[in-house]
Amino acid sequence: MSTPKILVEAQGPVTTITINRPQARNALDNEAAHGLADALHAFEADAGARVAVLTGAGSTFCAGADLKELGSGTDYFPWAGSDEGPLRAPLSKPVIGAIEGHACAGGLGVALFCDIRIVDETATFGVFSRRWGVPMSDGTTVRLPRIVGQGRAMDMLLTGRAVGADEAIAIGLATRKVARGTTRAEAEALARQIAGFPPIAMTSDRQSAYESFDRDEASAIRREMELSLDARRQESQGGAARFAQGEGRHGAFKK
Repeated sequence: MSTPKILVEAQGPVTTITINRPQARNALDNEAAHGLADALHAFEADAGARVAVLTGAGSTFCAGADLKELGSGTDYFPWAGSDEGPLRAPLSKPVIGAIEGHACAGGLGVALFCDIRIVDETATFGVFSRRWGVPMSDGTTVRLPRIVGQGRAMDMLLTGRAVGADEAIAIGLATRKVARGTTRAEAEALARQIAGFPPIAMTSDRQSAYESFDRDEASAIRREMELSLDARRQESQGGAARFAQGEGRHGAFKK
């Protein structure tokens, strides 16, 4: 029996999705890319799943597309631009990247798909496909400037240089740096924390942040108001009452 290229583990509200091709530095061939899309769609459809953690097996997050498959004459489908692509659009629920080793070429695109990127000292980002004439079709050219700014994005896109963990933190490409080898555990702990928050307000705030990129300020604020209505009607008064009774003071929350 062949080894699954994508592993999925559910622990309560947290789903961990692992790219499982360590012998290929977790490069995605077409089969694995479709498998990743299937895993993300299943997470999206699971009402009991609140937050996903996306990581890679072994010591690498994802080395991008499988260039051996591409070099053999097999074309790869766009991971973001295709309707079947795993990175086509943000999900309706948070995804946390647990990144060790290389997140390069298309693997950078996989990392950028995540809402939060947790790294250790081994993490390395880069558009390494620049060296081989392989264009980005995984959303990197759109998402990278939005996260780190146009100037820094152009530096990475045009030079293909490596960006280590500390620089990634400094420019906002990575969110948190943790002890070596602990990114998955830390990401899952954070996922459980996020999953414990009232879900309607959290998801509506997240959705508003994503949608604001395509709107002017006034229309973005109107959309924020629209998205907030359900939370205001279903969660806000109860949450405020719990706060008034002493819950949540000094950062402490009851689950």
